[in-house]
Amino acid sequence: MLVAFSVAPSGTGPKGGDNPEASVHDAVAAAVRIVRESGLPNRTDSMFTTIEGDWDECMDVIKRATEAVGEYGSRVALVLKADVRPGHTGEMTGKLERLEAALDAQA
Repeated sequence: MLVAFSVAPSGTGPKGGDNPEASVHDAVAAAVRIVRESGLPNRTDSMFTTIEGDWDECMDVIKRATEAVGEYGSRVALVLKADVRPGHTGEMTGKLERLEAALDAQA
């Protein structure tokens, strides 16, 4: 399965409150570190981090990343979208390769 997810702290915490310098980049970095250390195929862009693995692997990583972000605020917002396709692997790149081939065929 592929899971695209985003986590962000809110509420009060080390960088929360009325601090105008507050940003979520430190919290996101903590989450992305957990993702990268997991060994699962992953990709991070400006909006989401996508991981590939089975249910248990993906949900464990997402849970740990969410807990890490929780250190930066009193609440955590978690958004996720999953593409559950049993028996398929390599879809993080496979889906993009099929898209590019379709675009080339239409050109």
